[in-house]
Amino acid sequence: MILFAAATLVACNQEVKEGTGGQSSGRIVYVNTDTLLNNYDLYKEVVKEFQNRQFALENELQKKSESFQNEVALFQRRIQAGGMTQQQAETTQQQLQKKEQDILMYRDNAAQGLATDQAQRTDEILTKIQDYLEKYNADDRYDMVIGYSKGGGVLYAKSNLEITQEVLKGLNEEYADSKDGDDTAEADSTSAE
Repeated sequence: MILFAAATLVACNQEVKEGTGGQSSGRIVYVNTDTLLNNYDLYKEVVKEFQNRQFALENELQKKSESFQNEVALFQRRIQAGGMTQQQAETTQQQLQKKEQDILMYRDNAAQGLATDQAQRTDEILTKIQDYLEKYNADDRYDMVIGYSKGGGVLYAKSNLEITQEVLKGLNEEYADSKDGDDTAEADSTSAE
């Protein structure tokens, strides 16, 4: 009876260690995506870049809007003062309507362009993370690296399965090296001129 229990325990342990098809099962680890993104230097720079672009766009639209409002106010004062003929008033009103439509179209196109650029940069960041994880796992230690975030699909994971800090350190080092390479290349190209 004891021998049967020992044989069953060994068989169960082998089943746990082997995945489907007889392949040995590796560990599943996770990266805290919130921590990773909030501390990944490339991501922080991209967020700052888009905040600056958004701020500049809002300022530009504010100036265009104020200029337009001033033109409308001037137009209304001229009409009230009787300084325009009916024909001039109609022509000016049409021009103002066109200008308003142009401002709205510019706003929509600029916002769409910003959103498209942001989606493209986000995709680039995710690709860099995935590429790094492939290099990080070149020795096939893990079968899967999952993303964890509070309120996400993973409700619990043991902290010893978290590799966030290791991945973050590697990503930031890789990014710093690529920036140093870009700076060196720029310096070389300017000195060659």
